[in-house]
Amino acid sequence: MIKNFQEVLEKVKSLKTKKIAVAVAQDKPVLEAVMDAKEQGIADAILVGDKTKIEQVAAEIGMDLSKFEIVEETDMRKAAMKAVELVSTGKADMLMKGLIDTANFLRAVLNKEIGLRTGMLMSHVGVFEIPGYDRLILITDAAFNMYPELKDKIDIVKNSVTVAHSLGLEKPRVAPVCAVEVVNPNMPATMDASILSKMNDRGQIKGCIIDGPLALDNALSEEAAAHKGVTGPVAGKADILLMPNIESGNIMYKTLTYTTACKSGALLVGTSAPVVLTSRSDSHETKMNAIALAALVANQLSKNK
Repeated sequence: MIKNFQEVLEKVKSLKTKKIAVAVAQDKPVLEAVMDAKEQGIADAILVGDKTKIEQVAAEIGMDLSKFEIVEETDMRKAAMKAVELVSTGKADMLMKGLIDTANFLRAVLNKEIGLRTGMLMSHVGVFEIPGYDRLILITDAAFNMYPELKDKIDIVKNSVTVAHSLGLEKPRVAPVCAVEVVNPNMPATMDASILSKMNDRGQIKGCIIDGPLALDNALSEEAAAHKGVTGPVAGKADILLMPNIESGNIMYKTLTYTTACKSGALLVGTSAPVVLTSRSDSHETKMNAIALAALVANQLSKNK
């Protein structure tokens, strides 16, 4: 089981090098991350975009473009489509957003003809290395699905389990997080949590252990769970926190990012290949972590085929 991002990087370097297609690659922070990923043996890259602008940025950061394949396309939407096509046709293993707005990028990802649709719901998974914890904590969904219904949460769980498996967690513990740890008909999230737990008991959701509802303290702290008399295989030991909606997920994600000395990386899954969708506010380290995670997930998906 991988317990921190240093182990993530070491694991990726031990695997066959994956290739990432960068959509509209003329973006300085993205090219810096791609350059370092190449130098550290984490991933190769195909750069899709305006070649002249890519060369200008590369000159600024001292990037040797002779080590990278460049696909010329000055139109941003077409560049995004081309990058997606490289992944869907197997010429690249994963996808990364460059200097293009998220809406147009995702339109290319979900294109019916050459996109990365699988029939599963696409969802966002954040992976955190938090000081004081002996394991990586996965949080979903903080960025993409706003108010998931039960059927959506089933896919969100399955997507996060794929990421957990890539980290060496054979049976990740999933905590559907709610405000309380008891089922309350007036609180729909607790009802969803109980149904997800029963579906897992019956083998309808495989590859993990789901138990809930659990309040956040009972999901992360064995001491808090014991104090409240909350028992079960997930209480205090959660690997995956399934948040009830985008507000709670986003607040949790940003609270960890801005108030703790954590390390993190995130990606979109539920697609036929992992998608790196970084924020401009993400640090260089976070972008690198996201690329490394995507490489691990790409390796896992290839084993699942």
